[in-house]
Amino acid sequence: MDALPVSRRRPELGPLLLVFAEPLQREGLKRWLADDEAGYRIACEEREAGSAPALVIWSLAALPPAERLDAEVRQLLERWQPAPLLLLLPRGHGYSQRFLLSLPLQGLLEDADPPGLRQSVSTLLNGGRVVEIGPPLAEENPPGRPPIGLGEWLLVSGLQQIDAELRVCEGLLRREGLSLLGQLLLEGRQRELQAARRLLLWLWGPLALAWGDLSESSGAPLAMASRRAAALPTTAASSSSSSSSSSSSGGGVSLTLRQRSADGIWEALRERLNSAASLGPTNGSGQLLALDGLQSDRRRDLLLALLEQFELLRRRLQEQEISPASFLETWQELQPELRRQALRRMAGSYVQIPAEGVLRPVADTLIEVGSFDLGDPDLPDPTAMLTTLVEARPMLVEGRLLAPDEPQALLYLELLLANWLVRSAELISAEVLEVCAGWPELRRYLLRPDLLATRNLERLRNQLNAQQRWSSWIDRPVHLYESRRPFYRLQAGVIESVAITEPRDQELRRLGWLQQLVTLALEARDALAPQVQNLVRSAGDLLVVLLTQVVGRAIGLVGRGIAQGMGRSLGRG
Repeated sequence: MDALPVSRRRPELGPLLLVFAEPLQREGLKRWLADDEAGYRIACEEREAGSAPALVIWSLAALPPAERLDAEVRQLLERWQPAPLLLLLPRGHGYSQRFLLSLPLQGLLEDADPPGLRQSVSTLLNGGRVVEIGPPLAEENPPGRPPIGLGEWLLVSGLQQIDAELRVCEGLLRREGLSLLGQLLLEGRQRELQAARRLLLWLWGPLALAWGDLSESSGAPLAMASRRAAALPTTAASSSSSSSSSSSSGGGVSLTLRQRSADGIWEALRERLNSAASLGPTNGSGQLLALDGLQSDRRRDLLLALLEQFELLRRRLQEQEISPASFLETWQELQPELRRQALRRMAGSYVQIPAEGVLRPVADTLIEVGSFDLGDPDLPDPTAMLTTLVEARPMLVEGRLLAPDEPQALLYLELLLANWLVRSAELISAEVLEVCAGWPELRRYLLRPDLLATRNLERLRNQLNAQQRWSSWIDRPVHLYESRRPFYRLQAGVIESVAITEPRDQELRRLGWLQQLVTLALEARDALAPQVQNLVRSAGDLLVVLLTQVVGRAIGLVGRGIAQGMGRSLGRG
């Protein structure tokens, strides 16, 4: 009998998979994996294996406590070393993302499906990593909301009334046959309401709202105010140069690492950031960004161009075999040229726009006029990021030295890269806005339509300058004194902001005298607060004694004397 064609012949000895699961789950997993073309051999017990497995799959039905699960995972890894371990979890397991990401696993799937399981098994057998964790389920009985305060009540009720009035004005303006006088009166009323809205947010809203762009006149004001106020969470963690909140903000985590080398880590991070930047991310940081002035397509092109330039810089560091001690110096030398090339890619190398009747190349003019040598003082030291992405060295994250392919290290690297992308795009966007102020024809090509008007553009620039001065004089000294560093991250098409706790003593010593006064005021407040509290408490106790023991008794004696006198008078009558 002739042999079967090679293309139809299944491998005689495929990879051995050891599956631990309940009987029903085990049969389902065996059927899912049996359909794969790799021809996996599946064993459900140690005596059936006969040899060392290539992969261990553990599907949980009964959910043990977190400490017990961690111990059993480590025992399985030690028992079947060097085979990787794939853990399958049901939906609604109740484990926190922080705990799951800290497990020493090569694979973690939540609510797996057949294609996802087969793809994950193939990735793990090829030496990669897979993490798929969905967002946590909403609580059926959420905790009760704390009582509303006076300031929050005034803010909510005022914003609701102002929005209701703005909707009425918009409806009247859309009517046909409206006279010119009525239109002018309604537009003036809209401006008054918007000014009242800004004043209300400045008085009762978070401090960051005093410098934000509050020109929106529709939508839910409470949702916008609460979103901007809650856009700056603080995460306490520590690492060598900075620390990271390794889990996403309440969402799921999806990581696929095909190789554990530096190139594989960079490919995984580039895919994630490419998908986030391709959406033309909007601003959800709670602060006004110069990046907001660009069109959505320009924001996307600028972020993608910066990511491409970073890849070229990384290749250059690898090919030239620069020592890690020289990474920082090389990085700082190449940053201005990197920004220029990213701007050229965003604006277009051959695009020309008229300026005062003469065609001028956009990219060359922007590069010639702009200043790209200035840096962002809040950017962290990039040495840890570069050594990991170039040489795949371990990282110190949350006080633990982790391999670069660990999920927490990958998420921390993604945070560092996203922070650099957004801050570099901010520096470039600020230069673009400055050039557009003197080149009106360029605004239609690069900026949002509402910034074509000179007044709107100048207002945006003034707000950015005021915010920058406030941040430089007040916010940055406070952050340095509190050992916090603000980070930007790209997630689901939104630029978010997080504050990470890390040592910043050297930067604190280099502050100017005005910024030092802010830190001295904070230190004086911290030093005097206990004494002032004790003084107020003592004064309050003394006042209580005076009112109850002295004044109260005196009033009682006077009242008793009056009552006795009235009694004698009535008795005589």
